[in-house]
Amino acid sequence: MSVPRIRVLVADDHAPTRAGVRASLDADGFAVVGEAPNARVAMELAVELEPDVVLMDIHMPGGGIAAADEISRSLPNCAVVMLTYSRDDDDLFGSLRAGARGYLLKDMDPDRLGPALRGVLAGEAALPRSLVSRVLEEFQGRSRRKLFVRAKRPTQLTSREWEVMELLRDGLSTVGGGRDLPAADGIAVAGLAAGVRAVADGVEAALRVQP
Repeated sequence: MSVPRIRVLVADDHAPTRAGVRASLDADGFAVVGEAPNARVAMELAVELEPDVVLMDIHMPGGGIAAADEISRSLPNCAVVMLTYSRDDDDLFGSLRAGARGYLLKDMDPDRLGPALRGVLAGEAALPRSLVSRVLEEFQGRSRRKLFVRAKRPTQLTSREWEVMELLRDGLSTVGGGRDLPAADGIAVAGLAAGVRAVADGVEAALRVQP
């Protein structure tokens, strides 16, 4: 019995980028069910096609973050994953606030895209090390108290989730390749991802008020 292919909608205003992502996912057994050149079309196709994953560019006409927010609210079973060149804090935390379940960089190894999406659907973290390091800095630094006060839902990371965050920052992976985290840490990674999303509001607010 064949396993159903993961259905992906690719949203990016750059046609060559969409073609490259499609080729990479096709080669890894995914089904690219649609392409969108802007946020409006992405939202329309997401509702029409109900994909498992929407790969969303940030800086495209209509705004990828706004589209991610709308899709996450309308289709809670659809995982929105940002695919961008941006390492900007506003984009990173804005995407998490909008409900994105992953934040991937376009300069990543194309062979890691498929495993990253499978990991997201399994509840794992898909975050660049730069984001993990930034969140660690905010938790551990002088704004840590502000983060918990300002967050919409107060959250605490377990000791193992803290350790996993440190390992992710140091280069371990949850999506295959390189030095992988033990499979038993999947729960910790999932908790970490949820914790990061829960405090994204507070992180962004703290960044804005710091001198």
